[in-house]
Amino acid sequence: MAGKPKRRAEGAPVGRRVVLGMLGAGAAGLAAAPYLQRGWEKFLAAASEHDATGLTGLLPDPGGFRYYSVVGSVPHKDETGYELRVDGLVERPKTYTLGELRAMPQTRIVHDVLCTDGWRVDATPFEGVKLADLLDAAGVRSPGAAVRFTCFDGAYTESLTLEQARRSDVLVALNMQDKPITHEHGGPVRLYVAPMYFYKSAKWLSGISVTDKVVPGYWEERGYAIDGWLDDADRHDGAA
Repeated sequence: MAGKPKRRAEGAPVGRRVVLGMLGAGAAGLAAAPYLQRGWEKFLAAASEHDATGLTGLLPDPGGFRYYSVVGSVPHKDETGYELRVDGLVERPKTYTLGELRAMPQTRIVHDVLCTDGWRVDATPFEGVKLADLLDAAGVRSPGAAVRFTCFDGAYTESLTLEQARRSDVLVALNMQDKPITHEHGGPVRLYVAPMYFYKSAKWLSGISVTDKVVPGYWEERGYAIDGWLDDADRHDGAA
């Protein structure tokens, strides 16, 4: 009987060591998680740049987003080489640098991102210049009725009606998730159309051209809806 208290006393420190070890391992896992996720995201991004099949988009991603390009490789752009051209049926065509876009008034929108493939990322913040502000600065002239977007991947295009393009929840986005948009996410500048499926939010944006009619974009030419409204979207106006 005298030995039993001794065994219990010896057992207690072992239990504490196990618990502390588990807590330490958990803390280390939490600390490493962001690095592991970023590493996995970089792998997916690099793989997708050379995957014309789109199969990398089926791989799991803890960040929720999927990486896909319609071309084999996309050039990288930064402050020294990026330009955004606004032209077409406008009074004042202009080419913007990344610094000029950042110096303009910025709008922040938080909205769910949904893809036609079925994945979604809830409550994603985007920040950038309202597309309406760029159109106003350019001065849309008759018979301007739509806007066509081109991208520096050399292949992707998108379109909106002029009414859609002037919505308060359509941005020329510079930040996503409160950080500058990375190349993998379509940076340094991408379109963000909050009330529509994500294919309407063209990545690697390089051109905004006012046209006299809607020109079907890359996926619309392949059977997607020209108006990619989300089911619960307010089709009149209003920031998301």
